[in-house]
Amino acid sequence: MHEAFRQALEHWPREGVPDNPRAWLVSTGRFKAIDALRRQKRFDALDPARHDVAVEDETGIDAEAVEDDRLRLIFTCCHPALSADAQVALTLREVCGLTTEAIAAAFLTPAPTLAQRIVRAKAKIRDARIPYEVPAAQDLPSRLDAVLRVVYLVFNEGYAANVGDTLTRPDLSAEAIRLGRLLVGLLPEPEAFGLLALMLLQDSRREARVDAAGELVLLEDQDRSRWSRTQIDEAIPLVEAALRSRRFGAYALQAAIAAVHAEAVSSVATDWAQIVALYDVLRTHAPGPVVELNRAVALAMRDGPEAGLAIVEDLLGRGALQDYRFAHAAQADLLRRLGRRDAARAAYARAIALTRPGAEQRFLLRQQAGLD
Repeated sequence: MHEAFRQALEHWPREGVPDNPRAWLVSTGRFKAIDALRRQKRFDALDPARHDVAVEDETGIDAEAVEDDRLRLIFTCCHPALSADAQVALTLREVCGLTTEAIAAAFLTPAPTLAQRIVRAKAKIRDARIPYEVPAAQDLPSRLDAVLRVVYLVFNEGYAANVGDTLTRPDLSAEAIRLGRLLVGLLPEPEAFGLLALMLLQDSRREARVDAAGELVLLEDQDRSRWSRTQIDEAIPLVEAALRSRRFGAYALQAAIAAVHAEAVSSVATDWAQIVALYDVLRTHAPGPVVELNRAVALAMRDGPEAGLAIVEDLLGRGALQDYRFAHAAQADLLRRLGRRDAARAAYARAIALTRPGAEQRFLLRQQAGLD
């Protein structure tokens, strides 16, 4: 508990007091205790005077199949009796500690709707008396998709925070990457490789995403010498292994797109044709408006802003991304490039209204002011 209090003193002034401080302290204290026990167990194994054997549970499955306590809890919470979205939302809230607002932003869903989804999931667990226990080793693969999505959304909240005063939360990104490495070791599936590679490639840009004053720097303007080559060099072989398997999915394809950026010396030198082609494949694996939006931005870089703008405005016209700030920001940028200043100003205003105060909003305000 002393360690939990120390963690609170370090993190709460920077990240804010969690919604449930008591639960946060209990959970953190438990993780610290388990880590200490596990370290002691490793030291005991080095003592020739001791002859401990691995403990198995009643089913004969190795109880340490999932060695990390947080990962074990994630696998446990992603119960197949719940819908896929409910599994992920509940796990993000109860195990990973994300706020309802942050989870709702990840789901592109209003916070009250997301809160009700979590309440219904808890009620189903209670009413159906669903046993929450660590799944046996043979049951882990069937839960992998949900677990990968949980880890991915934890990373996304760290990469572009939806709550708090900072642009990023490196603690969340680091934890997601740590869990990604554990997953690759536990279940070396192509999509586990793809997710870890994607997170490493995205995180490799973290230092270049803000300038000395803490202001946002767009990808095309970043100093690529500040990108972490160590992370890029770790990620590229993972991408290649996932693609060679021919069993890749959305994470491996997104990682491949990030790898094209990582291998380009500048935005101008980027192989935008290859990126568009990868998005075309990604649309078949993970169809959805956000993928269409990202493809539109890439298309604008390949064929010009008019080509991308037509797709963005069609998406907004269908109402698919009306409350998604990145869609309005993309529309504003493309309108600005085309010299349509009044329309760009209105699009920036919508993006600004949907963006919390901070570096991202200040960037949009500067872009809007630049129109004058």
